[in-house]
Amino acid sequence: MKELPVRTARWSALHPWRAITGWLVFVVLCLGLGIAVGTHNATTEDYRVGEAGRAEAMASEGHLQRKPVEQVLVSARSGPLDQRAAEAARDLAARMKKLPEVEDVAQPRTSGSGTVLMVQVTMKGPELDASKHVEPLRAQTAAVQKSNPDLLVEETGSPSISQGVGAQRGSDLALSEAITLPVTLITLLLVFGSLLMAIVPLLLALSSIAAAMGLSMVVSHLSPDAGVGTNVIILIGLAVGVDYTLFYLKREREERARSGGRLGPEALVELAAATSGRAVVVSGLAVVVSTATLFLASDVIFSSLATGTIVVVLVAVASSLTVLPALLVKTGQRAERRAARRTRTPRRVRRDGTGRVWAALMRPASTHPAVTLCVSVLVLLGLAAPLAGLKLEELSRDTHSRTIPAMQTYDRLNEAFPELRVTHQVVVRARPDRAAEVAAALEELGRRTQADPLFTGRPRLRTSDDHRISVLEVSVPYLGNSAEAGKSLTRLRGDYLPATVGRIPGAETGVTGDVARTTDYPAHQNGKLPLVIGALLLVTFGMTVLAFRSVVLGLIGVVLNLLSAAGALGLLVVVFQAKWAEPLLDFHSTGSIGSRVPLFLFVILFGLSMDYQVFVVSRIREAVLAGVPTRKAVLDGIGSSAAVVTSAAVVMVTVFASFVFLHIIEMKQIGFVLAAAVLLDAFIIRIMILPSVMLLLGEMSWWPSRGMRRAPQSAAVPVEVG
Repeated sequence: MKELPVRTARWSALHPWRAITGWLVFVVLCLGLGIAVGTHNATTEDYRVGEAGRAEAMASEGHLQRKPVEQVLVSARSGPLDQRAAEAARDLAARMKKLPEVEDVAQPRTSGSGTVLMVQVTMKGPELDASKHVEPLRAQTAAVQKSNPDLLVEETGSPSISQGVGAQRGSDLALSEAITLPVTLITLLLVFGSLLMAIVPLLLALSSIAAAMGLSMVVSHLSPDAGVGTNVIILIGLAVGVDYTLFYLKREREERARSGGRLGPEALVELAAATSGRAVVVSGLAVVVSTATLFLASDVIFSSLATGTIVVVLVAVASSLTVLPALLVKTGQRAERRAARRTRTPRRVRRDGTGRVWAALMRPASTHPAVTLCVSVLVLLGLAAPLAGLKLEELSRDTHSRTIPAMQTYDRLNEAFPELRVTHQVVVRARPDRAAEVAAALEELGRRTQADPLFTGRPRLRTSDDHRISVLEVSVPYLGNSAEAGKSLTRLRGDYLPATVGRIPGAETGVTGDVARTTDYPAHQNGKLPLVIGALLLVTFGMTVLAFRSVVLGLIGVVLNLLSAAGALGLLVVVFQAKWAEPLLDFHSTGSIGSRVPLFLFVILFGLSMDYQVFVVSRIREAVLAGVPTRKAVLDGIGSSAAVVTSAAVVMVTVFASFVFLHIIEMKQIGFVLAAAVLLDAFIIRIMILPSVMLLLGEMSWWPSRGMRRAPQSAAVPVEVG
């Protein structure tokens, strides 16, 4: 009873108003500090990986890096172009040249069909920052459109698209919250039957999210934010924040019912802290440690995801251990006062906590554990079978939703100017005295691409002022996510570059561009995958062994997590790589899965599943230590915790499933696969497989622990989890 969770809960219970006030001050300070220091966003350099990243670094060294570009299209609403279109294009160019955000404006260019004029505007500054400064350009485009109502004047480009995606992400998150919060509140109402007790977990989760957002801004100065921090904080924060509070609240209610009103709120809080409170700490640490393996991926996006998850989980654990006991004491005192004012007959409480529904669900495992185990494993393996056809792909700009106006204009740009669809940049770094040799080799490379139907247009050569860096741009008349674009990159890297510039002694070469980036990123990630997965398996095993002093349970935990993750990924392949679910989930299938999704699933699922693992197995171990036979302890422990686990799973599934309604396809996939994994984990793993395995193993489940059986103790006395 002297552990940190109990000591913290005791202080909080004895000084409830101090604890509540202190938590509110903490949240406000976190937000204030975060706003004061701001967010340090990832830069272009942070995203560089593989050959594409190396080539970009060389180009940047010679000040030849790719600049942010906007394209403005001018076309007639009906009929061919006339003089008014040319005048509108000149007016637009003149307006753009006056803007401080603009570096250069190219001469108007006519499409091959003669129906569209394009004005290309090059912006100042880094490519990633351009979306923050594109609004003045869009304002000038809107002004020209207003002055020429008979024409269609539209703007697109990477900055406009990035801005549109950001705005869409914000509205999507608002929609997700609008779905999640009411459903979560209704779920908690069904669990507790009290509006006050239902609001407590929700408020704590929201306050934890607010504090985590502020702290994440501070932490971003150590690990830069890749723009996904807010998403993951909301996604994970609401899920674990409600779950941790739910575990604590349910245990406090059980102890209250078990004591028959003999214990006061303070004592009940201490009992809950000694059991569920410690389970929350172990679960939270498991999520933190497993998520930290994402840093091994050496990728700014995964690092950002890991940082957001770690921060919000730590804050959620802190709220459950500090302010929650205070809230429970105050609500308990309120309930006692109400009870004192009226007399009522106490309700009969089922001491085993196992309802009829859960008893029925667990009957197969309790009566035929071997058969149940085999059937359940075969079901999960069947769900995982589609993984054989898994195709990972870095989801590019072409996969963005067409509800974004800039993407609609982007499609019209690609149709009118196919030569602008894809551009490869061949970058060469060599000694200045070899500049002429490099130029000749690049000209030869350009001639080869002009004779190849995979390429189009005239190559463009640029050289740095010191003649050390050269960049040759070659165009491809296919979309970036097409097979032809991928073949053009392979041919460039594998054939043309080695046969020309590759023969110059000492010359460093590389090919970059959108296609190169989306090709090199999955390759980089796949190279790191064994390290991350290996570390994740080791961490999961180690945390389980430390929590329960059992090597057997550690191995079981790893295998069960692999099964649920594989089953969820198999469902993801069936739904998102095929086209049958497109109208149902409102997406356009790319025939692939986002390259980040599987690794993110493995890491987050392995962490979150420890919530259920720790909560369920700790109840079983607690009973065994109290002298209950292992078979009865398994059935009672899982049965008594089944309702809580299911309620927590419903909350998590609601949070994750709400992301399926987002427009960004990668977020759809992440939401779907996490929701599927939690459902499989809660119902097949915890209700069918785990009890079957533990019943079959019996006392061997606790190996190599000794002395697990002790003299029977009072059920009201808490026992350590580990």
